[in-house]
Amino acid sequence: MQGIKRRLFLSAACVAAIGGLAQQARAQTEPTGKPQAESETEIVVTARRRAETLKDVPISLSVKTADQLAQEGSSTLVDLQRSVPNVTLQPSRGTNSTLTSYIRGIGQQDPLWGFENGVGLYVDDVYIARPQGAVLDIFDVSRIEVLRGPQGTLYGRNTIGGAIKFVSAELAADPQLRIRGELGTYDEANLIVSGSAPVGESLRVGGAVARYSRSGYGTNLYTGADTANKNVWAGRVSAELRPASSLFFRLSYDLLVDDSNGNYGHRQLPGLPGDPPNPPNVYDTNAGIGDTNHIRNEGGSLLARWDVSPELQLKSITAYRRNRSYGSGIDFDGNPMAYLDIGGTGYRDREFSQEVQAVYSGSKLQGILGAYYLDATASGGYESRLILAAPGGYSNDVSGSVKTKSYALFGDFTYALTDRLSLSAGLRYTKEDRQGTVFNANYLGLYGPQSGANPPLLAVVTDYTASRSDDAFSPRASLSFKITPDVTAYASFSRGFKSGGFDPRGNASVYPQTKQGFGPEYVSSYELGLKGSAFDRRLSFNIAAFKNDYTDRQVTTIVVLPAPMVGTASIVQNAASSKIDGVEVEGQLHIVRTPSDKLWSGFSYGHLNARFDEFVSYDVLTKQYVNIADTQRFEGTPSDTYSVALNYLHDFGDAGSLFLNVSRSWRGSYSIFQTANALTDQSAYALFDAGIAWTSQDGNWRLAVYGRNLTDERYRTGAYVFPGALFGNSVNSFYGPPRTVRFSIERRF
Repeated sequence: MQGIKRRLFLSAACVAAIGGLAQQARAQTEPTGKPQAESETEIVVTARRRAETLKDVPISLSVKTADQLAQEGSSTLVDLQRSVPNVTLQPSRGTNSTLTSYIRGIGQQDPLWGFENGVGLYVDDVYIARPQGAVLDIFDVSRIEVLRGPQGTLYGRNTIGGAIKFVSAELAADPQLRIRGELGTYDEANLIVSGSAPVGESLRVGGAVARYSRSGYGTNLYTGADTANKNVWAGRVSAELRPASSLFFRLSYDLLVDDSNGNYGHRQLPGLPGDPPNPPNVYDTNAGIGDTNHIRNEGGSLLARWDVSPELQLKSITAYRRNRSYGSGIDFDGNPMAYLDIGGTGYRDREFSQEVQAVYSGSKLQGILGAYYLDATASGGYESRLILAAPGGYSNDVSGSVKTKSYALFGDFTYALTDRLSLSAGLRYTKEDRQGTVFNANYLGLYGPQSGANPPLLAVVTDYTASRSDDAFSPRASLSFKITPDVTAYASFSRGFKSGGFDPRGNASVYPQTKQGFGPEYVSSYELGLKGSAFDRRLSFNIAAFKNDYTDRQVTTIVVLPAPMVGTASIVQNAASSKIDGVEVEGQLHIVRTPSDKLWSGFSYGHLNARFDEFVSYDVLTKQYVNIADTQRFEGTPSDTYSVALNYLHDFGDAGSLFLNVSRSWRGSYSIFQTANALTDQSAYALFDAGIAWTSQDGNWRLAVYGRNLTDERYRTGAYVFPGALFGNSVNSFYGPPRTVRFSIERRF
């Protein structure tokens, strides 16, 4: 207890000391940071690549402002799944910062190189292609927009489920500095410093740096290292130039370095004779592969904007990103023995993109025309190790790359037919060229070429380089009607497209079709919505009902090979067609709204009825395709989710204000994989969170305490399933964070 008190005192003293030095060096600025129940002005979003009020956008859209994120105590992107309907955001199994995401049941579970998600992630309109390092910490953002449903017209590739946008505010005209220190359970210690300043009349510079550290929720009992810990540095710098009132340039660079240990999950089945017993703590492991992991994710972008006239704006977005990740590997069996280990892992990605836009805003017609280009390469390698598969062990080595060039032209316009009725229409043409190189070979010996060894070669099962091209038109249309000035109804149709590709670990001896790759998948979405406010804006709401036709779904299946073959094989095919119907409701209800007291409730509800019409599986024994739709489920997708929060704000005048928040989020049962498994499927669960924050009258000081998962619920976020003695009965589950408490002190200047 004394150690906790000492850390709290040192954190407060550090923030106060740094703040005092900055206070002496700065000019007076307008105070910021006061808590708000809800902005008195309309929320402005850029979901359609142009500024609009939230209620005027005919899209099912959730927005979290920086103030709302702070009030809720949200620290990373995955916290959004607590309150955003029909959204799943979780760290991928075996990692702390690789993202698994689904919106309305559509996404991608496998983070292997060359595979891309069905949910697009954007930072200031720059596409983040890889999931590694994509569990972004929220430390320098103006708002986050979550767009549900296909966004193929405006965002193009790989947004068939939806898109998530991090939006940064332009740098302030006056010097600003913000310092936040955090301490919490599991030795959590964070420091976030951000600020900006003008340099002359036309140039502003700014940046933010964040350090996140935490000991593990569990321990590797074999090595003594922490598991599910956090060791992250992140930063962002930018410069904004305004050489004239009509010209704006922003040059930015961001970097994330994650050296957190590996996270190997918790065994569900007993091991083989001689193995250690399974740990009673679900966050503990006995994994023997090692604990080292490293992710470096960085990129730069240049935004250029020219206001040609009050109606016409031209914009250019140039970006380059790269990602490197490597580590000890993945210990599937969770034991010291290498019954099933994945070692020698290393991923490398780079992408260059260029987008140009012409945005028009007339009295009746608004819209955008644009073009997009992407040149990207994803590559990597790993080796599967099975010690019981052969005398001296057995390894399967996989390596290769997928190169992508994408070209697109798009347009989207809205025309006001009357003062209350608007028609929107858009179309995008996308062409993607891919080249896949895949090498897959089996070796006698536990360590293969990925580890630098030179064991005897048993067989090369895949060795090819092939190319494919896909193109598609992605239309969108909507009709919006203003029932009242505060309420808008809409009906929309949109189509999403995700191009085909190549399976980086395909086994051509088992599935020869892997050399041809897999084709694109499509989603057609029909939606009705109602959004706005009522009762003197005491109630704000966003309601949507939708129907999705999902065809040619790209499905990855890992099959256990029958004797005399050894190990596993990957099969990727356009196996499934399905239908997804659903409803989404979210909003706020202001119960008390006086000058000194505000009491309001936030709520959300999501329902999905997702079912397969067809699910074709390839049988490696009979070499035949079998329809198994009746036995398959949508992975990671509960049928029902809801959240409710109660917020109270009291203004003490000169003594500042106090904010209280309690919330409950509930997720229905769901399967981790498409095939149900009683050992790993997750039953329904609820999470309780609470927070209390004091803010000074001028908004410059803020003290807060946040409690997350206060009932200490254990819930699965992922799993590996490889039963059988050859694999050491390797059935492992990964769990979300336990109960945590975090104290925060913030100073603004």
